[in-house]
Amino acid sequence: MKKIIISIIVLSLITTGVIVLFKKKKSSYKGQEIYAKRSSIAIEFRETGSVGPRTRLEIRPQVSGRIEDILVIEGQKVKKGEILAWMSSTDRAALLDATRSQNKEEIKKFEDVYKPTSIVAPLNGFIIIRNKEPGQTVTVSDSIVVMADTLIIAANVDETDLRYIKLGQKVKIFLDAYPDKYFNGIVEHIAYESKVINNVTVYEIKIKPENPPQNFRSGMTATIELKAEQKDDVLLLPVNAVISNNNEKYVLIKKGKSEKAERRKIVTGINDGKNIEIVSGITEEDTILLPGASNNSTGGSSRTRGGSMGGIFGGGRR
Repeated sequence: MKKIIISIIVLSLITTGVIVLFKKKKSSYKGQEIYAKRSSIAIEFRETGSVGPRTRLEIRPQVSGRIEDILVIEGQKVKKGEILAWMSSTDRAALLDATRSQNKEEIKKFEDVYKPTSIVAPLNGFIIIRNKEPGQTVTVSDSIVVMADTLIIAANVDETDLRYIKLGQKVKIFLDAYPDKYFNGIVEHIAYESKVINNVTVYEIKIKPENPPQNFRSGMTATIELKAEQKDDVLLLPVNAVISNNNEKYVLIKKGKSEKAERRKIVTGINDGKNIEIVSGITEEDTILLPGASNNSTGGSSRTRGGSMGGIFGGGRR
C-alpha cells in the first residue's frame, strides 16, 4: 500500500512538471511573434578627427634684429594689414644701444632717422601662438607669432565610405572635451589625393563647424557622425528575423491560428545593424516568427543574421 501511495505522488509530480513546461513553452512561443513596422531607418558611421586651422601661417620677420614690441596676444582677432609687432634691425638695435649713454634728444634723433620695422598680419584671422617676447633677438627663420584664419575639423575617411560624403553635407560633431554635447558642421572639402594610414587607403575631409563651443581649441579630438543614407516611412523588421540562405532572404510567417510556419522570400534594402528595410514580400498584417520560435517551419537548415530587435519592435501591433 505504501509503495502505491509513493508511486501516485511521483506520478502526480511528473504530470505537474509536464503541464508547467508545456505552459512555459507555449508562452515562450507566443513571445516570438512580431510584426513589421513602418518607420525611418538610416545608415550612420563615425570617424575620428582633430581640430586645427584651415590655414596656418608662421609670421617671420623680414630682417634679423631685436623685437621692440608685440601688440597681440593668443586668441586675439586681427585684420589683414594690422601691425602685430615692431622690431629693430640688427644695425638699428646696435646704433640705439650705442647712444643709450647720451642724452634723450640724441636717442630720439636716431629713433626718428632709423625707423623700426613693422610686422603685419597677412590675412584676417586670429593668433594661436605667441612664440617671442619683446627684447628677444630673432632671425628671418624664427617665428614670432602663428596665425590661423579659422578652425576646422579634419578627418580621414576610408575609401569605401567616400561614396557617402558630399560637399555641403551636414554632419554632427562631438568633442572629447564636451562628450554630452554636439554641434553641426558642413563638409567644405574632400581631398583629391589619397594617403595610406596603417595599410588603409583614406581621403581627408575638412568640415567647417557651425556655432562651436566657446573653448574651441586647435588640437582637440573630435568625432564626426555622418548620415550615409536615410529612408522614411518604410517597412522594418529586426535583422534577426531575417534568414539568409544561398544569397536569398526569407522570413517565417505564421499560418493562421496554427503553430505551423511557412518560409516566405523577401527583398530587403538597407539596414542599420539592428533593423532592416523590407522592400517586398510581407505586409504589416503578417505575423512574423523569429527563427527558432517553431519546430514546424518548412525548409532545411538556415543561418540567422546577427543583431537584436530594435526598440520599436515587440509582441503585438502598434
